[in-house]
Amino acid sequence: MNSQALKADLLMFIAAVIWGFAFVAQRQGMETMGPFLFNGVRFLIGVVALSPVVWFLSKKPQKTHKAEVSTKKLIFAGTAAGLLLFGAISFQQVGLQYTTAGKAGFITGLYIFFVPLIGLFFGQKTGSGTWLGATIALVGLYLLSIKEDFSIAEGDLLQLVCAVFFAAHVLYIGYFAKRMDPLKLSLVQYVVTGVLSLLIAIIVELITWDMIKHTAIPLLYAGVMSTGIAYTLQVVAQQHAHSSHAAIILSLEGAFAVLGGWLLLDEYLTTRGLLGCGLMLTGMFFSQLFPKLGSSLKRG
Repeated sequence: MNSQALKADLLMFIAAVIWGFAFVAQRQGMETMGPFLFNGVRFLIGVVALSPVVWFLSKKPQKTHKAEVSTKKLIFAGTAAGLLLFGAISFQQVGLQYTTAGKAGFITGLYIFFVPLIGLFFGQKTGSGTWLGATIALVGLYLLSIKEDFSIAEGDLLQLVCAVFFAAHVLYIGYFAKRMDPLKLSLVQYVVTGVLSLLIAIIVELITWDMIKHTAIPLLYAGVMSTGIAYTLQVVAQQHAHSSHAAIILSLEGAFAVLGGWLLLDEYLTTRGLLGCGLMLTGMFFSQLFPKLGSSLKRG
């Protein structure tokens, strides 16, 4: 594994850690405001957090070898990414109102499979090692998240749609992050997601200043850390990462969500949950170390 790929894996791992603990903030935020208002404010906070960085770096000489992309193309690509992200985060946040956190975590994590599956339709070949690693990680996610009989309810279907949107977003970012400034691409998608979420909140939800004040800490974490930093790390890292590998690493947010709940919400982590976390880590490392297992065995 080259140094760029290793750095990309590390950045995505950090993003997964931040997203995992963000589930605590999202759960707390839902106690005082609606899902679209929460998403709208958090992504606009992300815009405020990232804008100075984009402005500062735009003033420095560029060391990248990427071809200069017009503002029009950047806005178009960022808008499409924002629409995918808006779809994913909206279905996730709304679905949490109608299903358990365990089911939501498992079903959302299905993008581990959706990413290579959708990628096949766009000519992206995925090695057998990656498929095996995804399977191991998915079993781990099942053990970690499912604590009752699995059934399809309204919230479960919303989380399933969320998983498809997240898979499409990972594939989309994997393509465009290599072709334009990743920070500017991130900024545009945040603006689109934040504005759309806020517009829907104005139409369908109750909004008061007290809601925002009482949700300040969860909003700041979700806005600065989860949105401003973690989603940006994803875009930057996917310049040098295969989309299927990225999906497995990013899905580790489920493991860190359980850890966050244990540390901050006094939730109990069972032996089954610990085993699930271990399998998810095993799947991640397997896909990274043996991405083309079949080819390696033949050469041996």
